[in-house]
Amino acid sequence: MNLSPSYLIQLLESAGFQYKRARGSHRVYYNPVNNKTIIVPFHNGKDLKKGTFLAILKQAEINL
Repeated sequence: MNLSPSYLIQLLESAGFQYKRARGSHRVYYNPVNNKTIIVPFHNGKDLKKGTFLAILKQAEINL
């Protein structure tokens, strides 16, 4: 399973989330349809932990 933040962002954008802003090493994505905001930790060169990756997908209501 690919746990990179870039792959997670691709999944979010395909589900209708749009890049809103960044602060430090975290990026904020917003979906205007269901009014959800998701924060993605984006540390250069590091994959996310599996639990973090799956928790973000659950918050965004994305099923793989």
